[in-house]
Amino acid sequence: MNDHDRDEHGCPKCGHTETEVDDISTTGTGLSKFFDIQNRRFRVVSCTNCGYAELYKGGRTNDMVDLFLG
Repeated sequence: MNDHDRDEHGCPKCGHTETEVDDISTTGTGLSKFFDIQNRRFRVVSCTNCGYAELYKGGRTNDMVDLFLG
């Protein structure tokens, strides 16, 4: 499937329109890394078909899914 055949909305990789949203925490640098403090939180929006994922910091889930799907 090429870009001309695919609808302009959906997963940027495969065009699928179903997503999953998960939360992850990461460790920063410096003292937070030394003490293993997970101080950075992100939401991950991923395609349920191909697994392509994007990270988002802050914001509402619906807004993130809309950004992901175009």
